[in-house]
Amino acid sequence: MSDRLTVSKTYKLYVGGAFPRSESGRTYPVADARGKFLANAAQGSRKDLREAVVAARGAFGKWSGATAYNRGQVLYRVAEVLEGRREQFVSEVAAGEGVQPKKAAQLVDAAIDRWVWYAGWTDKVATVFGAANPVAGPYFSFSVPEPSGVVGVLAPQKSSLLGLVSVLAPAIATGNTAVVVTSQDRPLPAITLGEVLATSDVPGGVVNLITGHTAEMAPWLAAHADVNALDLVGCAPEQRADLERAAAGTVKRVLRGSEPDWLADPGITRLRAFLETKTVWHPMGV
Repeated sequence: MSDRLTVSKTYKLYVGGAFPRSESGRTYPVADARGKFLANAAQGSRKDLREAVVAARGAFGKWSGATAYNRGQVLYRVAEVLEGRREQFVSEVAAGEGVQPKKAAQLVDAAIDRWVWYAGWTDKVATVFGAANPVAGPYFSFSVPEPSGVVGVLAPQKSSLLGLVSVLAPAIATGNTAVVVTSQDRPLPAITLGEVLATSDVPGGVVNLITGHTAEMAPWLAAHADVNALDLVGCAPEQRADLERAAAGTVKRVLRGSEPDWLADPGITRLRAFLETKTVWHPMGV
């Protein structure tokens, strides 16, 4: 019989490619589906969110300017590293979501496959969402999709890994950067995903993960003037209208909707959600 004490872990934030503590110094306990203590997580603050937005804005130029092929390679590398830590994710998903290991393995495998799926989309977005427009005149007219910028994401509350990947991967696949408020009660797979991102080829600042109380941080993220778009999938229904009004003050794109069946075919809705269309005209023969 071993008398060794378990090392209790305090998970940090993931901002700008690093793992800082919350500037507030606050933490909160994370329990499994049966109420057993798992770890402590940093309780993010308004200042932490501001720092995350600064990091995301700083990374946007280089990430959006990378070739679609390169972004696809980076997303595929995330899938490779996640695959290597599969058993840890299965354990965390099973504990946090209260599902059997077999079900947790199915969810983790689907999350890995989803990274691969979106990696395959990066060099197809321009063709699918762009167009050569017919015009009555001696001009060429092209419509080209471009990323919106910094996307604020309120991650799904129930699906701690697959749901998170399903909202994060399409945002960065199209060249956006992201600030994510993770699932409040099930944040551990998200921070472990941060470790995967940090050890893969994702540049620092492209993805920023903030743990804490969603209802506390959501209004600050929605109202931030340097956030260009907002995904509300993880917000409480009673808070949604207030967040939409806050987002309207800075003319953000807002993606509404509750949590779907994350195991279903994701489609292209989230790829399209955070793209802007730029139309270019050019005279023929010049």
